[in-house]
Amino acid sequence: MISGIKGFADLFPPESSRFTAIETAAHRVFARYGYVELRTPIVEHTDLFCRSLGEETDVVQKEMYTFPDRKQRSLTLRPEATAGVMRAYIASGLHSKESVSKLFSFGPMFRYERPQKGRMRQFHQINCECVGAHTPQTDAEVISMLMAFLREVGIADASLQLNSLGCAECRPAYRALLAEYLRSLEAAAFCEDCRRRVETNPLRVLDCKIAGCREHAAGAPRIMEHGCQGCREHFDCVLELLKALHVPFTLNHRLVRGLDYYMRTTFEAVSGHIGAQSSIAGGGRYDGLIKSLGGPDLPGIGFACGMERLSLLMPAPATKRPDFFVVCVAKEAHNAAFLLAEAMRARGLAGDIAHAGGSFKSQMRQADKSGARFCCLLGPDELATGAVMLKDMDAGEQRSLPQADAITQIIAGIDI
Repeated sequence: MISGIKGFADLFPPESSRFTAIETAAHRVFARYGYVELRTPIVEHTDLFCRSLGEETDVVQKEMYTFPDRKQRSLTLRPEATAGVMRAYIASGLHSKESVSKLFSFGPMFRYERPQKGRMRQFHQINCECVGAHTPQTDAEVISMLMAFLREVGIADASLQLNSLGCAECRPAYRALLAEYLRSLEAAAFCEDCRRRVETNPLRVLDCKIAGCREHAAGAPRIMEHGCQGCREHFDCVLELLKALHVPFTLNHRLVRGLDYYMRTTFEAVSGHIGAQSSIAGGGRYDGLIKSLGGPDLPGIGFACGMERLSLLMPAPATKRPDFFVVCVAKEAHNAAFLLAEAMRARGLAGDIAHAGGSFKSQMRQADKSGARFCCLLGPDELATGAVMLKDMDAGEQRSLPQADAITQIIAGIDI
């Protein structure tokens, strides 16, 4: 037997049913805010992610599935969605057709890391991007939409964390200040990655998940205290709007996200019910990203939700009870059973027949297991008269009816 690949999961019900419920809720909520669906390839040129995510990020350094194609071009399975969405946005010339674009997408992402609860090597995300709007009202709308979506899928207790990462004007000075502070600390107390980050990407030291590193850098200067006036005013307006909407939040000066393109408003929705991977959704503003990829200098903001993590938190979706199950009392009734089932499906009913065959008792056990509301029994007498023995599986009562009448009665759901 060929085994599955580590970190790549098969999704059967109820897990697959939860994914469907998540996607349905996303379509419902995001449409209210004017978002439309975009589908992008799962494979992109490697340079797209190196340029957008940053050469020194853990994703690019350690986690990407990268390989050459037959012409020796370097390709990568997408580790996140935003870069591909921006590439598609630029290539389509969407900026010349509308001033603001609101896009969402679903799909698998790929990162080579240690599989754990809520994070596999192939994982699935819902991604939302709003391109062309720079106002704090846009930030508040995106965050409010995220929290509304989480409530829609039954996650009411997620907590929202916010930070501001500054902009191209004020962040370089803060980055230099932070690097200087971190160099003043004992280097040996940091993990190997953080010792490298001090020189290459000091903000990532603040976000290190290793407790020792976090404690060692606890006294680091806070970026919100070193932002320019424009960044402070922008972020203050976002906070005021969220308060007016009664969206609770906490400020987290360590929240820097893992990708280089974020700036100004940054946010995460977190939960304490899924183990080490507490983040269930997150995102932020990325006003310089589109220009860095060769597009126009347009602002943008977005977020991504991990579907595996949402699935762990949401209640099991309700499943529709089958309307019917057809049992063949006589061997010669198989064709008639098939045609009856198809006639009922054509009328919008849902159900099945005893494909596995077996004795009458065996087929009735299959009917019971299916949970069907009605059972349709076909034997020699029914074949001869064009009737069906219709059994109410709840009441245990049954009677013979013409097939057309039986279908009508199942549709009406009338007890017999």
